[in-house]
Amino acid sequence: MAITSSKLNSLKNTKPEGKVSYEDFLAWCDEDTRAEWVDGEVIMVTPASERHQDIVRFLVSLLSLYTESKNLGRVLPAPFQMKLGKDLPGREPDLFFVASSHLDRLRDTYLDGPADMVIEIISKDSISRDRGEKFVEYEAAGVSEYWLIDPVRQQAEFYRIGADNCYHPILLDAEGIYRSEAVQGFWLRVSWLWQEPLPRVLDVCRELNLL
Repeated sequence: MAITSSKLNSLKNTKPEGKVSYEDFLAWCDEDTRAEWVDGEVIMVTPASERHQDIVRFLVSLLSLYTESKNLGRVLPAPFQMKLGKDLPGREPDLFFVASSHLDRLRDTYLDGPADMVIEIISKDSISRDRGEKFVEYEAAGVSEYWLIDPVRQQAEFYRIGADNCYHPILLDAEGIYRSEAVQGFWLRVSWLWQEPLPRVLDVCRELNLL
């Protein structure tokens, strides 16, 4: 039996049990809650490590500066929901990019449709989900570019949707650089992600000729 909105409000700090609608899930899930909605079930997300968050902050800062300077769209980090499609889950990517042409998909608390690019930072608890369920879901929804960043293994994988509507891996160039299609003109030197500490965003912006 589905849980009503009034019941959800009374249990605001408790994970709902049983099936809930996506609308009721959004009513229950506040800005401090890390959770996803899959087939009516509420899936709690494990708290992230410091290194995970450092990489998220680095990429959000870098991509936000780049996309804003070029007027390309919006970059949003978790916690923010992405409802992939009518019959697809509501996921909470680590960060995603929405092109200017798709900003009409943005609602107050979620993105109503797929982002143009999604980035997931892999952790021990998320590896099977990021490489399995989410990979299939993002592909089915038409997320045109998917980045998988694994800080433990120091590996980065980049996928793009092809003419067959399937993801295909995109290799780095000879200098270890990935060049995005979803974010026009943006490139990433993957070795930046493994530096301790991470490079200063302003220094990277200079290398990208933003300053």
